[in-house]
Amino acid sequence: MPDDPDHSRYANNNDPVQIRGACPHDCPDTCALDISVVEGRVVKVAGASDHPPTAGVLCTKVAYYPERIYHPDRLLYPQRRIGAKGPGARFERITWDEALSTIAGRFQEIMAQNGAEAIVPYSYAGNSGLLGYGSMDRRFFHRLGASQLDRTICASAGAAGYWATVGASIGFDAENVVEASVILLWGSNSIVSNLHFWRLAQQARRRGARLIAIDPYRTATADKCDQHIAPLPGTDSALALGMMHVLIRDDWLDHDYIQQYTLGFSALAERVQAYPPARVAAICGIRESEIEELAHAYGSGKPAAIRTNYGINRTAGGGMALRTLACLPALTGAWRHPAGGILLSTSGNYPVATATLERPDLLPSPAPRTINMSTIGHDLLNAQPPIKALMVYNSNPVAVAPQAGEVVRGFARDDLFTVVHDLFQTDTADYADILLPAPSHMEQLDIHKSYGHLYLQVNRPAIALRGEALPNTELFRRLAQKMGFQEPCLTDSDETLCRQALNWSDPRLAGLSWDQLKHDGHARLKLPTNRAPFANGGFLTPSGKCEFYSTAMAQAGLDPLPDFIPPREWRDSALAREFPLALLTPPARNFLNTSFANSARFLAQEESPTVQLNPIDAATRGIANGAPVRVFNHRGEFQVRAVISDRVRPGVAVATSIWWRKLSPDGRNCNEVTSQALTDIGGGATFYDCLVEIGTIQL
Repeated sequence: MPDDPDHSRYANNNDPVQIRGACPHDCPDTCALDISVVEGRVVKVAGASDHPPTAGVLCTKVAYYPERIYHPDRLLYPQRRIGAKGPGARFERITWDEALSTIAGRFQEIMAQNGAEAIVPYSYAGNSGLLGYGSMDRRFFHRLGASQLDRTICASAGAAGYWATVGASIGFDAENVVEASVILLWGSNSIVSNLHFWRLAQQARRRGARLIAIDPYRTATADKCDQHIAPLPGTDSALALGMMHVLIRDDWLDHDYIQQYTLGFSALAERVQAYPPARVAAICGIRESEIEELAHAYGSGKPAAIRTNYGINRTAGGGMALRTLACLPALTGAWRHPAGGILLSTSGNYPVATATLERPDLLPSPAPRTINMSTIGHDLLNAQPPIKALMVYNSNPVAVAPQAGEVVRGFARDDLFTVVHDLFQTDTADYADILLPAPSHMEQLDIHKSYGHLYLQVNRPAIALRGEALPNTELFRRLAQKMGFQEPCLTDSDETLCRQALNWSDPRLAGLSWDQLKHDGHARLKLPTNRAPFANGGFLTPSGKCEFYSTAMAQAGLDPLPDFIPPREWRDSALAREFPLALLTPPARNFLNTSFANSARFLAQEESPTVQLNPIDAATRGIANGAPVRVFNHRGEFQVRAVISDRVRPGVAVATSIWWRKLSPDGRNCNEVTSQALTDIGGGATFYDCLVEIGTIQL
């Protein structure tokens, strides 16, 4: 069973017991939680005031977390499907032994007939803890010899582009941004998806900083900035190249920094000559003056910070977009300042012992094939050898994976054996043969890093496991035993996994141990608070410099210089004429992907799925505010309510997401129309490279 280091807190009494936890959801804030428990029941969740990034504040989603834990639809027991797969699927309760015996038996049968590669794990960041995200599950599937999963659906393209320039997922320390004089919020709706950074940006603004939002959609964050620039979706790299053109032309440069700490400036300067403001304005659909003013604001701002996020990496040129943005701070020397530079992710600062946690040495030789999670629909229908079994956890692919029509057809195959481990009967669970109950994070032990700050945290179980729910770690320990695997590492306890999760001897953890972290609840990495990570170079690229010219990309046969890669669907002029609207599907304020999207409270606040249209586009199509409409292209369609708003620029439509299919008006959601085409580098999903048309529905 999972470790419970202090079971006495479940004693029955009326005095609240305070347990320290960490939010496990896929968000850069990774908040520290103070969880109040009375008689073994969570009664309140608050942000920890002693954790500097959280500072006592939570988003509304997590503030109401007890409603998720005690939701009436919570899965509490193993079940077996009876009847047909799909919406309305029915299940009957079975024991854990029956469930595990069934899974092990089917896996062994498939391995004997088709080989272990016919079995595929499918998971992502439904739980972002180091144990919950990837530890015992990886060991199990490595030992099994199953196909490996390329986990690309969110961030892989941007990470690859950023690494090509900077060398690692390292940026400025968000706590220092209060000292910035100009902050570009580039593709980051911080109020919705990075709330605690927004608090720091507001502090900077009160000290005189200028906040500029760059986003095709006028978000809640853009509303509160000093300026909003709305380029067309997928044109971010063109805008960055236009800025570089102006910076170089008008000499808003730090020549000393460029000479000492960068590679390829002369080649970059030649490349950006092809991107004068007039051309960039035409590409981005904005005014020349906006490009000129943005470049001058950035070049003269000392220090200048760029906070970007992963939205801009979800088009055909998504990797190149992040690579290009990451070049800007080195041109102006913004990296010299603790409050300057760029921040995409802080995850590269943490000395995670990935190989120790995941044990790739258990893999057979040769290594099994790799399946890209962003093309799961295509692969379920076409992969050779065929996929015969799928085990889904920490994800809801029937709702979140692109081109849902193919995904649904793949999951509906009668010959596909599917296991789903979740808290709820999601859209994906409707296709399960075996449905297993997962715990909330408040019922399990884990250790958390962040991709938005520099603090490690412990998540201690606040309550006992509800029903017969089991965390990923215990599930795969038991399944390994049922399969007859003998490797000792497949029996490691959660406490042992926490001790193995980090390289505790690394200087960034100097003086810290697992026991100390468990006692304190959180600890900042041993990095200076006024640290400017690349003030004196020291980039983690092959050259040790910021690579305007990327040697790694050149060796891979790719363009070694920043450039603009147009959205893939723009390039097909006939397609663009038939489907002239660029669709964006950013997160709804009350959902996090599909987590929280079955909450009665948040469903009431969101009301119904919508698509926002500019008044010009609505008038052209005869669409009235509030009218039911269909959003469609050559891949599929979904039905929503139209909202006419000047928040959306002409030529763009915005459908905030992701709704469960079964809770949508027509049983479909935005991913009916998104594409399985991949990004330029990193193999990422291209959700925002999506052209559609919108029409009225005849009732």
